[in-house]
Amino acid sequence: MSSEWSPPEKVTLREVKVNVEDIEPILRGFESPLLKVEYPAGYVNLPTGEKMLIRRAKKEEAPVVMQTAMKLFDHDTDFFDLVSSRVYSEFLGWYRSRVKDHVSLLGIINGELAAIGNFRLWDNDIAISLHTLTFKRRAGIGATMYAAKAEYAFDMMNMKEWWATYESYTGFRYWGIKYAQYQKPYPQMQHELGGSRIFFTTKEDWDRFVKPMLRDRLPIRPAPPDLLRTAEKVVPPKEVEV
Repeated sequence: MSSEWSPPEKVTLREVKVNVEDIEPILRGFESPLLKVEYPAGYVNLPTGEKMLIRRAKKEEAPVVMQTAMKLFDHDTDFFDLVSSRVYSEFLGWYRSRVKDHVSLLGIINGELAAIGNFRLWDNDIAISLHTLTFKRRAGIGATMYAAKAEYAFDMMNMKEWWATYESYTGFRYWGIKYAQYQKPYPQMQHELGGSRIFFTTKEDWDRFVKPMLRDRLPIRPAPPDLLRTAEKVVPPKEVEV
């Protein structure tokens, strides 16, 4: 039967079948070689007297983060409901290989998940900050996790710019203002998290201003072997604090 979209020439095969294995590389995309850059695990001494181990998350640990984020869905305080739902989606996208070049750090206390800090690579020069979410409050964990993931991007992956946006007033106060971040032209350029403003830090400002300011926040390395062993496996916290 002829139609507007009939082939303009005789064809041997009227139907072309495509294996999903052939489609998957197109939908998934190819990972940046920068994802192979190692993150040396470190630790921070918390005001509570505890040590928090910070290491890179493994893809198979995404369900632990998702399970923990679910505990915050119903908390309509300080935007925990919004941030936790977005974190859940980001880790699910990573788990199902539907987000480009996702990277996450875990903060672990006594084998329990205490915080996450994630970002993704836009390209070889720009890292997109996604979220920093803590499950234990009033211990300075959030600021530490944000500093750790920026350190990973700048010092180990050699990114030129770090792009962020903020859902909460606390996040903007701690990092947008304290980091003295610049802004991209708006609305010509928008952050992928809701199309809001892009605040950014350059590698130059990281080296000369931000990193020295955060020296006491950055992880201590190397982490002791006994502390590393406590974080080999991570489980959701028994309770979350908001």
